Amino acid sequence: MVYYIISCETRPDVLTTGAGVPVGDKLNLMTAGPRGPLLVQDVVFTDEMAHFDRERIPERVVHAKGAGAFGYFEVTHDITRYCKAKVFEHVGKTTPIAIRFSTVAGESGSADTVRDPRGFAVKFYTDEGNWDLTGNNTPIFFIRDALLFPSFIHSQKRNPQTHLKDPDMVWDFWSLRPESLHQVSFLFSDRGIPDGHRHMNGYGSHTFKLVNAQGQSVYCKFHYKTDQGIKNLPVEEADRLASIDPDYSIRDLYNAISNGNFPSWTFYIQVMTFEQAENWQWNPFDLTKVWPHKDFPLIPVGRLVLNRNPVNYFAEVEQLAFDPSNMPPGIEPSPDKMLQGRLFSYPDTHRHRLGANYLQLPVNCPYRTHVANYQRDGPMCMFDNQGGAPNYFPNSFSAPDTQPRFIESKCKVSPDVARYNSADDDNVTQVRTFFTEVLNEAERERLCQNMAGHMKGAQLFIQKRAVQNLMAVHPDYGTRVQTLLDKYNTEGKKVENILISLAHILVHPKKFGERISLRNC
Repeated sequence: MVYYIISCETRPDVLTTGAGVPVGDKLNLMTAGPRGPLLVQDVVFTDEMAHFDRERIPERVVHAKGAGAFGYFEVTHDITRYCKAKVFEHVGKTTPIAIRFSTVAGESGSADTVRDPRGFAVKFYTDEGNWDLTGNNTPIFFIRDALLFPSFIHSQKRNPQTHLKDPDMVWDFWSLRPESLHQVSFLFSDRGIPDGHRHMNGYGSHTFKLVNAQGQSVYCKFHYKTDQGIKNLPVEEADRLASIDPDYSIRDLYNAISNGNFPSWTFYIQVMTFEQAENWQWNPFDLTKVWPHKDFPLIPVGRLVLNRNPVNYFAEVEQLAFDPSNMPPGIEPSPDKMLQGRLFSYPDTHRHRLGANYLQLPVNCPYRTHVANYQRDGPMCMFDNQGGAPNYFPNSFSAPDTQPRFIESKCKVSPDVARYNSADDDNVTQVRTFFTEVLNEAERERLCQNMAGHMKGAQLFIQKRAVQNLMAVHPDYGTRVQTLLDKYNTEGKKVENILISLAHILVHPKKFGERISLRNC
């Protein structure tokens, strides 16, 4: 509240109802006598209570807990040879942005310091409409086929009977889908618990297509590397913060910006030609794999800077909606199956959560361009509904028309239409590189400890299957985790035996007493 007093120069001095009618008393109900019942005509009460009853909107199914801030993107290097989008049109150009950081599986009240991927979504308010990059703090994901997404998320949520987080569900799914090995290994490494949102990288993760002014296309990946340096939380510190400051990451981001310590990220692209994509050893559209930097080096583009906190969290963060299908001319989707699924899923869930006119909300509105279409009406239509302009197309009355220069680039499709099984599309090579080359010895040891510490809660047959997958990556990986699991399982068996003995004592106290007497003889 102190921030409000400091920042608000002029404050209203008269309290009103939602309709703007002045209120004379906000502390006492209107009743028939001091002990009498409430009167229906107490519109101050009904106005207040009716709105209160409808304050909550559905929380996000995933990425429910999050923080947001605003700032700008500045172009520092020319990439017009690859992309014609105006957001990149010249060095020095700035574009307003909004960024939302989040955890994935937890509810809106969950702790910020849990081991979980972090959402890192960027909205660019460009001259050609909004561009949304719905990324994460990892360049990869657990699955490569969007049809598996609902089941994957269900496995990370709560057990439908007990309403508890369930290691059986988590590890059953992961072990049955070994394409998750890369992301799971990243998750249980040190980077699985970032030290706040300012000290982690972001990635567009998916493969996109860039088109230049000449109509030439390349494939692309987006990276944003933190200028604050990578910092991660040790497990013990993360657990401590979860108990004493569950909103640690939100607080850290808000306070940094409030104090003028504006966080920033350097923005890069990777580029792959169509010919390289045809000949590459892996599927370039596979979200469970990275493009090695030695083969496809990072190309600097610009930087993201956050310099303004939200004025109101609900209005500017809870209602902030990102949609990967929002792409200006020059940026297009690739055949990435996960991206293709998200093109539908994201706007669909926004219409459910926020309503059909969610793009009219100020934080989602493409305010730097003029919206002109044939969409009308619907709940919560906030503007003039495009006045008396024709609401059908085509028409003869000077309404907005299509522009052929904005037609999407052509792409060839040659294979047969079918459902292609990609479950065994080399799930181990890049994970092996991560384990043996990216991590040092101390990091490998912590990875195995973290993984075994979580896996120990799963059934033994699930543990066995998961370890077999790790053995396929590298024998040392699987052996280390199995050794730790054996230790946990042995300790668990000892505790189980003690509990069984105690149960026998409670059920047969006389027999237990006789045994003690015989031993004393």
